[in-house]
Amino acid sequence: MTKLSLTGVVWIAVLMMMPMSLEAVETLSTTELADHCSYFAEDPESKDGIFCVRYIQGFIDGAVATDERVTQNVAAEIEEQETFSERAIRTRVGSRLERYGPSYYAEFCLGAPVPLAEVVEKVVGELIDDDLVGAHPSARDLVYHALRTEYPCQDDD
Repeated sequence: MTKLSLTGVVWIAVLMMMPMSLEAVETLSTTELADHCSYFAEDPESKDGIFCVRYIQGFIDGAVATDERVTQNVAAEIEEQETFSERAIRTRVGSRLERYGPSYYAEFCLGAPVPLAEVVEKVVGELIDDDLVGAHPSARDLVYHALRTEYPCQDDD
């Protein structure tokens, strides 16, 4: 073997020995989030209290960003060859977003600026309900449920 091919064989052997993780990112469980959030009431500035706040804030930011982007993509697609009825639908979508905010299609509406601490308190309130924790093993699912329950969109069209 030449030196170059020996080097290649060594690299392949090294790569084969390295553990490879092909699994998706592990989701945070509701129990884990509840453990962190149990410190929020008594010490919101603690490491666990901050984790709780940031997780919920990140969920909301992700939902808002996704809804805005999806809405923009749909509007751009529709504008390409839009009929009168399609334009009516698009303008209705726009008015809903203006009225309810960018999380409308995520099925929760924070509306006017809501203090983050208030939102966190409501989510934490749901985290102490053992039935809800059992029904929603993923923290993501329980936070979503709490936001939809506590901040529903009022559709008055």
